Amino acid sequence: MEEYLIEINNADIYQNKMMVLSEVNFNVKRGEFIYLIGKNGSGKSSLLKTLYADIPLKVGEIKIENYNLKEIKKREIPYLRRKLGIVFQDFQLLMDRTVNDNLNFVMKCTGWKDKSKMKDKLEEVLTKVGLQTKGFKMPNQLSGGEQQRLSIGRALINDPHIILADEPTGNLDPETSEGIVQLLKDISQSGRVVLMATHDYSLFTKFPSKTFRCEYGKVITE
Repeated sequence: MEEYLIEINNADIYQNKMMVLSEVNFNVKRGEFIYLIGKNGSGKSSLLKTLYADIPLKVGEIKIENYNLKEIKKREIPYLRRKLGIVFQDFQLLMDRTVNDNLNFVMKCTGWKDKSKMKDKLEEVLTKVGLQTKGFKMPNQLSGGEQQRLSIGRALINDPHIILADEPTGNLDPETSEGIVQLLKDISQSGRVVLMATHDYSLFTKFPSKTFRCEYGKVITE
């Protein structure tokens, strides 16, 4: 039997009380890399925000990581988000501390206590995202691509099954963007779901994958 990590049935997606997508239906199984495409304002970001419970679900049903988003309690939302890796276009790094301390901060906030395990996890994640020699640097000493790699590393700290990436290449040049997509594709091949919102159509030809298109208030599977 297929194991779906995201199940969406007849969900309406809102942004500031205005419905941007109606009757959304799709399932995503372990190991899938999916592009969520569409013009600016088509509802991509609102859909991702609904998945990590930043926008409440009013109509329909969404199950993600065993949470029913229609019934989720406010106090449960931080626990849902610990099970997800969220990557933003603008990196959202802590600029006043080093690469290592950015990752250590996330571990401390999510209940890590064992210093030896934290050190091992830090090295593992930095190696995975290609920053193993950059731990002592401050974020402003990194290139844009390296900053985004750090934000992906931060998303991987708690071994999430699902990575939600909202325009992760939006502020990057084409060559750097390709490196980020390759990294996200590699992550999906380790059995994780990667759902990546983008309007950079050049990436689809280079890295073809399953695509959901937000258009005319609907999500169309391509």
